[in-house]
Amino acid sequence: MAAAQDGILEELRRLRARVPQLTGALAADVDGLVLAQDTPGVDPEAVAALTGATRALAAQLADETGQGDLRELLVRGVYGYVATYAAGAGAVVTLLAQDRVNVGRLHLEGRRAGARIGELVDCAATGPIGPTGQPEHTETTTKAPAKPVPARARAARTSRAKPGDTRATATAPTVARTTTES
Repeated sequence: MAAAQDGILEELRRLRARVPQLTGALAADVDGLVLAQDTPGVDPEAVAALTGATRALAAQLADETGQGDLRELLVRGVYGYVATYAAGAGAVVTLLAQDRVNVGRLHLEGRRAGARIGELVDCAATGPIGPTGQPEHTETTTKAPAKPVPARARAARTSRAKPGDTRATATAPTVARTTTES
């Protein structure tokens, strides 16, 4: 895992170089333990623990609402952003950014870094790669199927026209009545 930690730390440093408005970056496992960090002025253990707890709640919210597996989480404070991205099956990447960061760029780079760090973490967890290109020691985990997403009913549209609006009468369906006198 030491080689993976070196690779993760290098990825975090490259990420901070690509996005100058980042003030910190860390990778943690899903339980909130630091894997690697580059967070000057911030307690990485506290941030990792809070990230683990927040990720668990956000994952539960996404699952309960039928949105699927958690991919990312963004928190905006007065002074900046805290963004967390899934990194493989067992880790997350948390980025701290100034308020003036380009959020689109933050997401782009955060997702890319999460994918690369996820590969490093997953490879370290499964063991060395064998001659066939597959991990020599793999553990199979099965995930319970996601809850089915209920179909959303579409509400009928109602006219918002004012009573004196002639356009509403021209487009709204009318019911004709006929009367006969005898």
